[in-house]
Amino acid sequence: MDVDVDHYVFLGLPSGEEGSRLSEQEINKAYRSKARELHPDKRPDDPNAHVNFVKLRTSYEVLKNEKARKLFDDLLRVKREKLQRQGQQDSKRRKMMSDLEERERSAFSVDPTARSRQEEERISRKLKEEIARIRAMCTKKGAAGATPSRRDTSEKETGGGDGGLDKTKVLKVSWDKIGEDYTAQRLREFFEKFGVVEDVVIKSTKKKGSALVVMGSKDAAVTATGNVLGDLWNPLLVLPLLPTSSPSVFGAERNESDGPKLGNVVGAGYRAFEESVLEKLKKAAQRQK
Repeated sequence: MDVDVDHYVFLGLPSGEEGSRLSEQEINKAYRSKARELHPDKRPDDPNAHVNFVKLRTSYEVLKNEKARKLFDDLLRVKREKLQRQGQQDSKRRKMMSDLEERERSAFSVDPTARSRQEEERISRKLKEEIARIRAMCTKKGAAGATPSRRDTSEKETGGGDGGLDKTKVLKVSWDKIGEDYTAQRLREFFEKFGVVEDVVIKSTKKKGSALVVMGSKDAAVTATGNVLGDLWNPLLVLPLLPTSSPSVFGAERNESDGPKLGNVVGAGYRAFEESVLEKLKKAAQRQK
């Protein structure tokens, strides 16, 4: 389970109180170093390379998110306190603690052990919810948060509605702004390994980079979705333009317990950007007829 993983240790960082004092820059540096080590391109003979790389990305997302990291630090603190209590209780101390707990139960009707267990369960539950929220954000990146209209649903099912542009061939690509940025030509080189690339259109913000990549066929788009990872120092997140029921990038299917559906995680203007790009592509397709 995700709550049993020490995300600091997975990134090669010190855990506990020392880990909670690490800066965002130190976490980013450790992630880049670990990403170079675990990237599937570096481990062609390791059948678990892709799974381990996805787990590394999960730990990085948890520690990068302020709320999730705070919950995780609280969970580690509760577990440390629990272990300290267990280590200190010899036979005499256990008898003293038993007498003390009995007096407290009589006075306040509250069992300290039960209270500690409840606090651990509460923090674990909130951490699970936060991890589910992060997973949903990555899986639904660039997707609309509102329920699609009947017309939109029909167009998605047929892949049409754009004057000849097949949306099943269009991929959404996003990445963090870490170091050297991706260019259209650089993205084209990655995707051309899996088929013809008809067009690449980039949109970037200060913290996020994103692009639409139009492949030559639906099969090429499907193949690229599962295989294009990007550079070691900054992996790419590749998703189809049309939402599917396929597993998320973290290797688990989304269900109702994963939390509320989320909207546009790339930015409020990402849908408008997609629509403008698709409109340009549609006009280009019409001119070629």
